[in-house]
Amino acid sequence: MDVAAAMPWPAGVALGVLAHFAIRFVLPAFLAAAKSPILKELGQQETLFAQFAWLALAMCWIAAAASYFKSQRRKRLLNTQTGLDSIAAMTWREFEMLVGEAFRRQGYSVEETGLGGADGGIDLILRKDGRTELVQCKQWRNRQIKSAVVREMWGLVDHHRADGVKIVCVGQFTRDAEAFAGGKAIELVNGERLLSMIRGTQEALQGSVQTDAPSTSASGCPKCGGATVRRVNRRSGEQFWGCASYPRCKESALGPDSN
Repeated sequence: MDVAAAMPWPAGVALGVLAHFAIRFVLPAFLAAAKSPILKELGQQETLFAQFAWLALAMCWIAAAASYFKSQRRKRLLNTQTGLDSIAAMTWREFEMLVGEAFRRQGYSVEETGLGGADGGIDLILRKDGRTELVQCKQWRNRQIKSAVVREMWGLVDHHRADGVKIVCVGQFTRDAEAFAGGKAIELVNGERLLSMIRGTQEALQGSVQTDAPSTSASGCPKCGGATVRRVNRRSGEQFWGCASYPRCKESALGPDSN
């Protein structure tokens, strides 16, 4: 269940179906073909395997549901942020989820390790373009992140065979910390930069919503006077202007691509 809950929820659903099929059909057939009489006898217990198969399916789907609701929570956390004050008001766990979602929207595969906690450590593992980077999240608003924190994280790179380190905080880094990170595969993300990342993803989301919105025509519907939108004929593929109030108003006499 932990593995399925850590996956994207569609993968958890697929894993449940696969586990159900393997336990109910593949495993009994494999045991029935064995030379051992005990294994053959076990392979004939259809009722037992069916029960375990349904149990595996239910467990994976429960984990997939948990993954879905967690992903929705991450999205809400990022979409509702208004500034550094709202970020600082989060719990440390919510802060980790926020940072993970910000990187996820930049195309990273994000693994929440749970190895960090409130006092630090490896909170996230990012993967993108063949690179693996370790992330530590520091929700310290009134304290600067010192070089000791950066040194500790840098020391974990070889042990975990990572390509680099990212340290994300709400506040700032000391000059010693910035000096130590210079020339190394260490990225220091302070509060202002994190807020910029979040606002960039928020604006990108708003832009995609506006882009996906149906285009409207300045000319009104000749029947009811309402707005018209561009539609596509499912059979012919031709575009035409139809009333936005469809199906209440079924006017579509403006013709393909007419204005």
